[in-house]
Amino acid sequence: GVLVASAAVIFIVVYHDSGNQLRSQIERDIASDTAQLAQALRSLHGSTEAQIADASTRYVDAQPYTASSTLLFALVGDHATASNHPEVFGSSAPEPSESGSVRTREADAGRHLAVPRIGYSTVAVPDVGEMRIHERPVAVGPVQVIAGAGEPLATVTRAQRGVARSFILAGAITLVLALILSYLAGARVSAPLRRMAGVATRVDAGDLEPRMEISPRRDEVRVLAEAFNHMLDRLSAAFEAQREFVADASHELRTPLTVIRGQLEVLAAEQRPSGDEVRRVERMVGAEIARINRLVDDLLLLAQAEQTNFLRVQEIDLAEFVPELWDGLSLTARRRFELSPVPAGELWADPDRLAQALRNLARNAVEHTRNDGGLVRMEVQRVAMDQVRFTVIDNGPGIPAGERERVFERFHRTDRGRSRAAGGAGLGLAIVRAIAEAHGGYVRAGNGDRVNGARVELVLPGFRAR
Repeated sequence: GVLVASAAVIFIVVYHDSGNQLRSQIERDIASDTAQLAQALRSLHGSTEAQIADASTRYVDAQPYTASSTLLFALVGDHATASNHPEVFGSSAPEPSESGSVRTREADAGRHLAVPRIGYSTVAVPDVGEMRIHERPVAVGPVQVIAGAGEPLATVTRAQRGVARSFILAGAITLVLALILSYLAGARVSAPLRRMAGVATRVDAGDLEPRMEISPRRDEVRVLAEAFNHMLDRLSAAFEAQREFVADASHELRTPLTVIRGQLEVLAAEQRPSGDEVRRVERMVGAEIARINRLVDDLLLLAQAEQTNFLRVQEIDLAEFVPELWDGLSLTARRRFELSPVPAGELWADPDRLAQALRNLARNAVEHTRNDGGLVRMEVQRVAMDQVRFTVIDNGPGIPAGERERVFERFHRTDRGRSRAAGGAGLGLAIVRAIAEAHGGYVRAGNGDRVNGARVELVLPGFRAR
């Protein structure tokens, strides 16, 4: 469409420009011929009107009219028009083959042409077509003569028709070539997009395995294909994590439900269960129900961590907050709890979520250390202008290098042999990471620096030292 519109504009400009140039050339030629005729007439100064008419006739007869020459004429008073083509003025005898209407029309056109029109004009001339006429008055003594010259505009029409034919032919060829090249270029560009649409259709049907072919060229299509493949990789990972999450959550919930069902079946099998048996089943069922409640609460917390209103941040005085929290944790297990000096300052964070994250880190350290001599230590340090690091260190078995990132995944345990009663559901460190990321911080695991054990660091921004 753009090509056709551009060609049309160019055609209009060239068409009119070529016609204007030819018309300008014709006007210059007839103006020059009129000037020469006027000069010849001025030389007749002192002659009578009849002598001027005769001299004008001799002058124009000396330059006979042809299809490629100039029409010359002079209007001298009431005398017949002197012209090298008298037929156009109706001065010649009519042809025998001409009908009366044709002769009448030609006579009217001749009389119309004989009316003086000073300057340039365009007149329809019989047997010639449109003609460009230039007339000027000439004073030959007391006699006023009109000198004129004209040229047919057929050359202009032929030239413009030639331009039109050339443009139509060239335009048609160019348009066909443009359509072919555009189709080939479009097919080449759209081919990867069509393949991408096919891959998207398969993905929409549930197949996450296909991937886009990466073009060797560095262009927008390659960038789009890489982004599309990256999106599919993330979708595959997300769906796989979701399947694992559902499977793990189902497994974690099935175990206490199975225990509850089994105990109730045992109790129902007895016709007259003793009070001790009822109380034993009650304690066991209550413990499993409490475990289910904790699991549900942890899952709800992880789901809420992705919402914008998850945190209720406020200023926390670390020098007061951390020792109180640590004193309470030291009463929950028989371990050797240690706390390093806490830097003075305020941390902009959610106190409830921060306390939950630190409790989970301490509980994880307690679960991996022994009752006698187990070390659980917290170090609080300022690591940047506005960052503070909470480090929980224990002297347990440590975390293998290949597990230091996976320990923060949901339902992940480094020791698969540990019972769920002792090891929990594997959501504690996942909750710590969710809380850290919600605050704009991060959490990472490693080995203890001074002891053979685990070291987990929680780094949060928003600290202002005093």
